[in-house]
Amino acid sequence: MGSKTIPHFDDLNHASRMYTGGTACVLSGQPLDTAKVKMQTFPSLYRGFVHCFSSTYKQVGLRGLYQGTSPALMANIAENSVLFMSYGFCQEVVRTMAGLGTEAPLSDMQKACAGSVASIFSSLVLCPTELVKCRLQAMYEMEASGKIAKGQNTVWSVVKSVMKQNGPTGFFTGLTTTIAREVPGYFCFFGAYELCRTTFADNMKCSKDDIGVAPIVFSGGFGGACLWLVVYPFDCVKSRIQVMSMIGRQEGFFKTMMTIMRTEGVRALYSGLTPTMLRTFPANGALFLGYEASRKFMMKQFDS
Repeated sequence: MGSKTIPHFDDLNHASRMYTGGTACVLSGQPLDTAKVKMQTFPSLYRGFVHCFSSTYKQVGLRGLYQGTSPALMANIAENSVLFMSYGFCQEVVRTMAGLGTEAPLSDMQKACAGSVASIFSSLVLCPTELVKCRLQAMYEMEASGKIAKGQNTVWSVVKSVMKQNGPTGFFTGLTTTIAREVPGYFCFFGAYELCRTTFADNMKCSKDDIGVAPIVFSGGFGGACLWLVVYPFDCVKSRIQVMSMIGRQEGFFKTMMTIMRTEGVRALYSGLTPTMLRTFPANGALFLGYEASRKFMMKQFDS
């Protein structure tokens, strides 16, 4: 996040920070994410977050709360690596479109637009891994309800099932919904993050790059909270499509959303919001802690 960049090294630095931050993000928030997916897919099965969390622990144990961790790690690391590297490229595109010079600073709104466009690229690597993750997280309920046969509780078994049922294109089930979620979501994420950093910098009377780790962590958490508050219904629809497609072809984004609203009410689109909001601050805090810690380590290694 420094004002000066080092060609080639900066991309490596971004990727390294995303590996560290992404791992910390997933491990700290996976149980809450599992509860979110279960509640989104089976809203009538659980009375609330605590009931879902305790029921899962009683039925499957701690392993059940960490179901889908491997694809979640792949999804998070891949998404954030592509997102942050694309973010730099998209900032240059925004500069070009705005008629600005190469090193010209962007406004918070322009950075939000760059992040929004960058999310389209990250969606392409996120969708396949998130499909496997969501199916694993909801597998117990799918098997218990008799919708599918037992025995698909590993990453490899889900991958084989997708390939057998739909071929390689099956991994992109829900891609349209993923993009519909990511584009406005990351506009809010980067916009809120940069606005929060600007506010800290103004109050501390320093540059945005010198505000310290704690304000950056808070800014990341605030950005994540804004993201989920805006796009949560889209995420709910995506989870339904990706999980329920195990038993047959699902309707598209708009038809699925309208069906949920008509048969279950608008409230069903927000099922699982509580664990999501509980997760977003510590998870994004862990992401940016790892991001900044590895950045300092890499810069120290380079300088030496």
